[in-house]
Amino acid sequence: MTIAVFLTSLLGSMALGMPIAFSLLVCGAALMLLQGGFDPTIFSQKVIEGTDSFPLLAIPFFLLSGELMNAGGISKRIVNFALAWVGHIRGGLGLVAIVASVIMAAMSGAAAADAAALGSLLIPMMRKAGYDVRTSGGLLSAGSVIAPVIPPSIGLIVFGVIANVSIGKLFLAGIFPGILMGISLTLAWVWVVRKDKIEKLPPMPFKERMCVTIDGVWALFTPFGIIGGLKLGIVTPTEAGVFACVYSFFVGKFVYGELKWNAIYSILVSSAKTTAVVVFLIATALVSGYLIAISEVPGEVSKLLQPFVHNKTLLMFVIMALVVVVGTALDFAPTVLILTPVLMPIVKQAGIDPVYFGVLFIMNNAIGLITPPVGIVLNVICGVAKISMDDLMKGLWPFLFAEIAALFAMVLFPQLVLTPLKWLL
Repeated sequence: MTIAVFLTSLLGSMALGMPIAFSLLVCGAALMLLQGGFDPTIFSQKVIEGTDSFPLLAIPFFLLSGELMNAGGISKRIVNFALAWVGHIRGGLGLVAIVASVIMAAMSGAAAADAAALGSLLIPMMRKAGYDVRTSGGLLSAGSVIAPVIPPSIGLIVFGVIANVSIGKLFLAGIFPGILMGISLTLAWVWVVRKDKIEKLPPMPFKERMCVTIDGVWALFTPFGIIGGLKLGIVTPTEAGVFACVYSFFVGKFVYGELKWNAIYSILVSSAKTTAVVVFLIATALVSGYLIAISEVPGEVSKLLQPFVHNKTLLMFVIMALVVVVGTALDFAPTVLILTPVLMPIVKQAGIDPVYFGVLFIMNNAIGLITPPVGIVLNVICGVAKISMDDLMKGLWPFLFAEIAALFAMVLFPQLVLTPLKWLL
C-alpha cells in the first residue's frame, strides 16, 4: 500500500507536468497523510532543514568555478594541451576529446557544462578533419558524463548529504572509476575508428608543444590542487570549492586575461539560478526522504529484494540494472534524490560499503544523462553539433556500452574501487 501511494503520488504529479521539486513535495504530503494526518509545521521545518547543511555550500562554489573556467579560457587551454600531446596519433582528435573530458571533469563536476564547452571547441575541428559527426558527438556525450564521477562532483556531494556518507571519501573513491571510464572510451574509440581513413594531424614541434604545456599549467593545476588538498587534509570539500572558485577567477582574469569584468554579473546570475534549482531539489527530496523512512518504504522494497540481500554482487547487479532503467525516464538529480533514501537501508543491511555503492550509483546515474529520451547531455550535443537525436544515438552506442561494461566490471570486482581508495586515504 505504501509503495503504491509513493509511486502514484510521485509519478502522477510528474505526469501532470509538475516540476520535480514540487512532485517530491506532493509525494511527501501523500505519505504524511497516509501516516494519519498532515502537519504543515513539520512539513515546512523539514524543507528548511533540507538546506541547513554545510557540505551543500560546495555546490554554488563548484558551479561558479565551472562558469569562470569556461569564460576565463581555462577550457580552451585544456583542449590545446591535449592536442599537443595526443592530437597526432591515429584518431587523435577523439583521444583529445577523452583526455580533455577527464581533465575537465576534475575541474567542474557538471556534465552539461563540459558537454557544451568541449562540444563547441572540438566538434567543428573533428568535422573539418573528416570525422563522422555522429561518432564525434557520441564520443563527446559519453566523455562528458565522466564529470559527475571524478571529484569535484556535485552528484557525489548530493549523495553524501542525503545518505550521510563522507563526501571526502566519495571524492577520493571516484578518481579511479572516472579514469576507468576514460580508458573504456579509449578502447571503444580505437575500435570504432580502426577502419576510418582519416589523415593524422602533423606532430607538433617539441618546442611548440612545451609552450602549449606551459601555457596550460595554470589550468592543469586546478584538479591537482583540489585532490591534493583533500588527500592531505588541508581542505574540506566545501573549502575545495572556494579554492576552485577563487583560483579560476584569478587565472581567468589576471593570468590569461580572458575573463572580462562585464561578464562577471551574468556568470554570477547563471550560477545562482542553477544553485537555487539544485538546492531546492535537495530540500524537497529530504522532506520526501524523511517521510519515506518513517513510512517504511525501504522496508517494503527490502522485502522485494530480500532474495538477493545475501549475495552482494547479485544485489548490486539488480540495483544497477534498476537504476539504468529508471535513468532512461528520469534526469540525474531526481533519480539520485528519489532512490538514495530508498536504497541505502538495503545497501547497509547487505553489508555493502556505502562509499563504494555511492560511487557506482552516481556513475550509473551519470550514464543516464546519455540515455534517451530524457538525457540532457544528448540535447546539449545535438544543439552544438546541429544533428538530430536519432543521428547522435547511432554514434553513441559503442561508447554507451563501453561505459556500462566498465560499471558492471566494478560490480564484479569491487576491488577496482576499494583498493585505490585505500591507497588514497
